[in-house]
Parts: sequence; structure tokens; C-alpha cells
Amino acid sequence: MANLTASAIVETEPLELRPHSTEEDLQQIITAVYRQVLGNQYLMESDRLTSAESQLRNGDITVRGFVRAVAQSGLYQSLFFHSASQYRFIELNFKHLLGRPPQSQEEVSEHVQMYNEQGYGVEINSYLDSDEYLASFGEDVVPYPRSIRSVVGLKNESFNRMFSLLRGPANNDNSNNSPRLISSIAANLATPIKPVAIGNGANYDNTGKRFRIAFSSKQGAARTNKFSCQECIVSYSQMSKKIQNIHKSGGTIVKITEMAS
Repeated sequence: MANLTASAIVETEPLELRPHSTEEDLQQIITAVYRQVLGNQYLMESDRLTSAESQLRNGDITVRGFVRAVAQSGLYQSLFFHSASQYRFIELNFKHLLGRPPQSQEEVSEHVQMYNEQGYGVEINSYLDSDEYLASFGEDVVPYPRSIRSVVGLKNESFNRMFSLLRGPANNDNSNNSPRLISSIAANLATPIKPVAIGNGANYDNTGKRFRIAFSSKQGAARTNKFSCQECIVSYSQMSKKIQNIHKSGGTIVKITEMAS
């Protein structure tokens, strides 16, 4: 999907599993779910969730239930959780499960905190059980990159950010485990559309700007459960690396503000 043009994405119609669908219809739905949720990852026969596929075929679960099975699977974890930073993991959860990018640093921080405090399963279910998911896809529509279209309730910037997540030299989401949007979202900056997305999709001249990052840092994790509040000041070019280091050490971003020049 990373190589699709914007026009091709816009023309793609959502897929819905309707009553009395044929086996061919069912296989089309199953393939579309794997492609969307696994980020266009090549799927080996041994990786298929045959039990969940049978449940979908028998009507025991809906498309949403099948999406949940794929997102909660060991395969999804190995592709996007164990091999990527927290930020990239959450960035891709939004893309794969809600069909849009994160809209703000507050939204990302909320999910970082949710994962740290309640675990992987709760983080995944938070998307699938949300009012937004049900309003957008219901029980039987395969999630798709809806923010590449004009969507009520989403900022115009969502188009640029989703386009940045969809495009690039990699042909699947597992080929690049670096966050694409970390700096533009953290600094609340526009994400430009480029012919080819490189890095985080926001590599343009903000070198003169400086930002204050307030974050909570866990101290003595093996002995206590206490957090300390800290602040640091970084340039735009340093921000991405600093945020990743904070998340890697178990910290949580509280607020990012641009400093007056």
C-alpha cells in the first residue's frame, strides 16, 4: 500500500462483509483485513489465523472480531510491538485500526500511558471498542485509510500525516521501525506532502525553533513505583531522538511547548 498514489487510495471503496456472502467474498475480506492490520506485510501460510478465519466464516465473530484477533496476535506483536519503539507502535495502531494518524501529542501520550499502566491488550482494545471505530467501520467494514479522504471530525492535517504514513520507499510497515510523525505531532507543526516520504515526514526547516519537553521519568523501577517530573529544552532537530529516549526509558511525555524566540 505504501506505493499507491493518493488517487488510487481515494478511489478504493470500503469492503463490507454482507449477509449470505460467498466464499470468494469472504476471502476478499480476510485478505483485506490482513493487508490493512499487518501493514501490507507478506503473509506466509503458516502465519494465517485459521481458527479466527473459521469463526468469521461460521458467523461466530464479525469483521471487527477478526480485526481484533489479528491485532492481538503474536504475529502483530512481533512485527510492530517487539521490534519498534512505543511511539512507532502507537503511530501504527492508529493507522492500522482507525485508518488515521494520531492528531496530537496528548493523544499519543494517553496511549503511551495506557499501555504502560494497563498492558498490550487494553491498548489494542481501546481502538476497536471506541465510538470512533464503530461509527467509522461498524461490525462488518474492513478498516481502511479513511483520513486520506475528507472526514468530518478530523483536522485537515490528518490528510498530510496519513499520506506520510502511506508513502515511502518501504513496501510494508515493518520495513521501517522509525516513527514518521514524532516531531511534527510533538511540536504541533504541519506535515508537508513530499514526492517521497523520508524519516518522520516532517523534515523541513525548523532548525531555529526550541521546545520545552516536560516528562515524567520512572526512578528505581526495580525497587519503587515512583515518578519524578523533569524538563528539558531541545532544538527541533534533537526532538525526535529525545522523545524516543524518554519513551525507551519508560518515561511519559506530559507537555511540549515551543519557546518564545
